[in-house]
Amino acid sequence: MPKVKAVIFDLDGVLISTDHYHYEAWKKVTNNLNIAFDEQVNHRLRGVSRLESLNIILEQEDVQLSESEKQLLAEEKNRYYVQSLQKLNKEIVDQRVIVTLTKLKERGFKLAIGSSSKNAQYILDRLKLTSFFDAISDGNNITQSKPNPEVFLKAAEYIVEDPGNCIVIEDALTGVRAAKSAGMACVAIGHAALTDEADYQIETIDEILDII
Repeated sequence: MPKVKAVIFDLDGVLISTDHYHYEAWKKVTNNLNIAFDEQVNHRLRGVSRLESLNIILEQEDVQLSESEKQLLAEEKNRYYVQSLQKLNKEIVDQRVIVTLTKLKERGFKLAIGSSSKNAQYILDRLKLTSFFDAISDGNNITQSKPNPEVFLKAAEYIVEDPGNCIVIEDALTGVRAAKSAGMACVAIGHAALTDEADYQIETIDEILDII
């Protein structure tokens, strides 16, 4: 592996978990539509954009909606989700996350976020983590979500680093595939660590310090 100069983190599921907030928000939307929605379907939404998530939900029961109707539902889901995010604060951040980010900065690594979420900046601000990162690449500046590598390539561009010198931390298989497509090394955590598509698998975030 080439010398690592930058670490790009997915946000949800890596630095913080808001899966249950996403689930609750989508559940409200699907209840209003009388569409079945459970944790199994929710798991398929990891790492993909809001509209793509809605398409996955709708295809379960072959529901056909216009693009404008889909956009309204996606916005409705986001309102529910953002309301839930107001519960976030720095006290809920795992201290291993703080230690890891601090030590990586001390070692001179560039740090960036590579997330499909359009709420990444808000979440980081709520958690008081923004200052650790040199750049944020998220759903607001991409046209294609993971497994397309765009979000990671833009992160590398923003921190002025060659993709081959970047390593990505991901918890979703779509994210792992996006990282590999970007020509980056990848460390899998959480659900993604159950597969062998990443270069490394870890159980806790601080294990990255032993890898790089």
